[in-house]
Amino acid sequence: MEKIVILDFGSQTTQLIGRRLRELNVYCEIIPYNKFYPKDNLVIGVILSGSPFSVKDMKAFKTDLSFIRGKYPLLGICYGAQYLVHVSGGKVDKGDTREYGRAMLTSIKKVDPLMKNIADYSQVWMSHGDTITYMPKHFTVIASTENVQCAAYHIEGEKTWGVQFHPEVSHTEIGMRILDNFLTICNAKRDWTSTNFINSTIHQLQAHLGNDKVILALSGGVDSSVSAVLINKAIGNNLTCIFIDNGLLRKNEFDKVLKGYEHLGLNIVGIDAKDYFYRELAGVKGPEKKRKIIGKGFIYIFEQEAKKLKDIQWLAQGTIYPDIIESLSITGTTIKSHHNVGGLPEKMNLKLVEPLRLLFKDEVRYVGRELGMEEHLIMRHPFPGPGLGIRILGEITPEKVRILQEADNIFVSRLYEWNLYSYVWQAGVVLLPIKSVGVMGDERTYENAVVLRAVTSTDAMTADWARLPYDFLAKISNEIINKVKGVNRVVYDISSKPPSTIEWE
Repeated sequence: MEKIVILDFGSQTTQLIGRRLRELNVYCEIIPYNKFYPKDNLVIGVILSGSPFSVKDMKAFKTDLSFIRGKYPLLGICYGAQYLVHVSGGKVDKGDTREYGRAMLTSIKKVDPLMKNIADYSQVWMSHGDTITYMPKHFTVIASTENVQCAAYHIEGEKTWGVQFHPEVSHTEIGMRILDNFLTICNAKRDWTSTNFINSTIHQLQAHLGNDKVILALSGGVDSSVSAVLINKAIGNNLTCIFIDNGLLRKNEFDKVLKGYEHLGLNIVGIDAKDYFYRELAGVKGPEKKRKIIGKGFIYIFEQEAKKLKDIQWLAQGTIYPDIIESLSITGTTIKSHHNVGGLPEKMNLKLVEPLRLLFKDEVRYVGRELGMEEHLIMRHPFPGPGLGIRILGEITPEKVRILQEADNIFVSRLYEWNLYSYVWQAGVVLLPIKSVGVMGDERTYENAVVLRAVTSTDAMTADWARLPYDFLAKISNEIINKVKGVNRVVYDISSKPPSTIEWE
């Protein structure tokens, strides 16, 4: 399948570039800035992302573009545009006026194919302190803003362009049109659809797995559920789904999930492993260490079950593209480790199959609908692989799990009752490792504080806190404090991502 390659220089919005191209029905892959493989015959175009660095910074990411320029249509975005100028003999300096936020394009050269159907005074989104101050030979300005002479350029004689704004963000009103124009330059077929993905993936699974038997890590979430249905379409009864109760699920989740999947005709085995996970996690406070213990525990349990089932050759997981991207260090710092990313222990005798590993969350839902899954399964809020283990800050105990399960059940149940569940992308409760003074009746209390977290998003790469009604929040706070023994304070998290993350650990 033809593809656009996005070279990631560490920008927080690189993933958005990928999502926008997928929305335009073109397959793309995000790879580290220095990992381009020039012999990949499926590549039809290349995009250079933004970066947290200046091109003049000693730590700036640099790569050899000789394998790319003149051989593929090329688009540099922000840092990518400045890097092209910098390595071509131009000058990039600190701007007299930094541009952050909205700007208006002017002096647009509308005959240029990248600027086709772009009107003057179109709004774009800037995020840069450096600016291009001297253009190399054969670099032609094709758009400006009030503060920046070169907002976009074209290199004469090449299918190479650069823009100092971010077409991938929603605040750039003509961003999708810019990207669409670039895809036209690339002669993209635009045949990346849910139906095509399903058909090609089923075919690949059948060819890859043959008559082998597979166990799948079913979590109850949309990712593992869609993976299960997709693999089941390919190999039928050769798939066995394992659903583990690690003691960190939501209240009554184990029974609800087993019951909810009866109509799908999946072969599901439920495993109660609460005691095992509680023993392994006893005394552990660090979030990364907890994630690794939980991930290792899942692998261990699957290995034991695989031995019981006999002749199992594969372990399937619901890994999706954001899991891989966030676990991949470009800048030298991993955002967070995902328990289902990073391969399997060498001692494990199972191979790994992840049919959704190149899909974003919204694409997973499109695939689920195409597969005929019920809406309540497709639209379930994301739930972290480590479960409530990363919503209990600090050490995990059965008592803390009880408190969090009860508080979370009240919060999520009331979201449904108030018709707010579909408005929110993800919601849950976090148990803090602190206690606070309270008064109940005439008695002083010293009990736990919990945080309500609800965000709106489209892909989990960026998120904003949900503006839930005050009356709703007041009711939830009152109900949790009155009904959940051990809680006397409820607060609401109003942080966005970035700079915060959706989960607290």
